[in-house]
Amino acid sequence: MTGKIIKGIAGFYYVHGSDHVIYECRAKGIFRNKKIKPLVGDNVEITVLLKEPPEGNIDRILPRTNTLIRPAAANLDQALVVFALMDPRPNLNLLDRFLVLMEKNHVTVTLAFNKTDLAGEEAKEQYRRIYEPAGYPVMFFSTYEKAGIEDIRRYLEGKTTALAGPSGVGKSSLTNLLMPEARMETGSISEKIRRGKHTTRHSELFCLNRDTYLMDTPGFSSVFVDEMEPEDLKEYFPEFASFEEDCRFLGCVHMGEKVCGVKEAVQNGRISQSRYENYRLFYEELKSKRRY
Repeated sequence: MTGKIIKGIAGFYYVHGSDHVIYECRAKGIFRNKKIKPLVGDNVEITVLLKEPPEGNIDRILPRTNTLIRPAAANLDQALVVFALMDPRPNLNLLDRFLVLMEKNHVTVTLAFNKTDLAGEEAKEQYRRIYEPAGYPVMFFSTYEKAGIEDIRRYLEGKTTALAGPSGVGKSSLTNLLMPEARMETGSISEKIRRGKHTTRHSELFCLNRDTYLMDTPGFSSVFVDEMEPEDLKEYFPEFASFEEDCRFLGCVHMGEKVCGVKEAVQNGRISQSRYENYRLFYEELKSKRRY
């Protein structure tokens, strides 16, 4: 039987089978010997050992379309990155770090800002001006007022989406609004492994309908931009590309060069100042890391 791993913890993997039953599975030793770790989102082949309670073995991991390390996940179509407009205010350095990580892994991102009930149009416009020119669609919603939820539901339709963002911005509240029935279905798993149902400690995949999955991931308070050369960082700021033809030097990294199309675009307000300042910070971090 085929299925999809929806949760993994303490050596057990919970697989949503093609018969719509969730099986508690162990991975065969061959994966450990080959140093392959099954990930949430993996499509797998399993052998059913018991029907009641549903248990099985994972025999094979089917080819992955992509893999993320933070959060640990596979086969994502897109990511919905959630921050709050207020309480807490968005940490744009943290947000831009996460966007670099997603760009590096070729995962399409949409930004969703919660708590519109606490902020006005001016705050919304501020984040539109920063991120829409960079190529990131921006959505707004309120879990308190249940506003904008249907727009998000339409965005998720037919895709496997990672729901990501720092703690305290309303990701779990959004998950509960989108699929209370999924929370109920997986309640027995949460009880069995004695984990709180309301604080996400592990990546968990919920099936909204036949072709729509949402992965709730642990909140992050830090993201490291690493495992790349400083000169490659500019590739992960998509808004730079259209201004690079105005740089004097081929391979311009948009730092100390005097004639630079990207720096000029920042001065003219065509690229966000905050995005560029974070680019400079990440570049210096990478350069410093390489030195040591």
